[in-house]
Amino acid sequence: MRYLTILPLLIATPAFAADDYEPGYGLVSLFNTDWTVLIGFLVFIGILFYFGVPAMIGNMLDQRAAAIKSELDEARALREEAQTLLASYERKAREVEDQSARIVAEARANAEDAAEQAKAEIAASIARRLVAAEDQIASAEQKAARAVRDRAATVAVAAAAEVIAGSTSAADQNKMIDDAIAEVGRQLH
Repeated sequence: MRYLTILPLLIATPAFAADDYEPGYGLVSLFNTDWTVLIGFLVFIGILFYFGVPAMIGNMLDQRAAAIKSELDEARALREEAQTLLASYERKAREVEDQSARIVAEARANAEDAAEQAKAEIAASIARRLVAAEDQIASAEQKAARAVRDRAATVAVAAAAEVIAGSTSAADQNKMIDDAIAEVGRQLH
């Protein structure tokens, strides 16, 4: 029904719009070029509808729309997957950053502990060396005092020997030597 209302409009319009319209031939004349063009156009449209070209074009457009929709769905899924991966990588980056901060803090604490321990060890080492040095000094003082006493005793003995040798006889000298040996023996035992 729709086509029947459009047909008179199509038939009348080219005929009235033509500049070279000749009323002697009539409205429906094959000599009227507008009429001939209209009939050719209608035949062409009829052939297109007969072979189902509009349905094919509609199917092609539907297929294209479905392909575009599937591509959009796939792109949406890829976008969601990319956002999930991005969130995962960001979370992992935060975890790595937190872990590195913990490692740095732990290393800093270990370094401070090691520094404190090294200070304590150095202080203990210095104290040990100080004690060892004091012991060495005391030992050296004792050796020096002993050496001085020994030297003084040697000098005193030599001086006494000279004095005694000059003032005593050989028998008295022998008796003094025996007494000195006996005294040394008592002090050693």
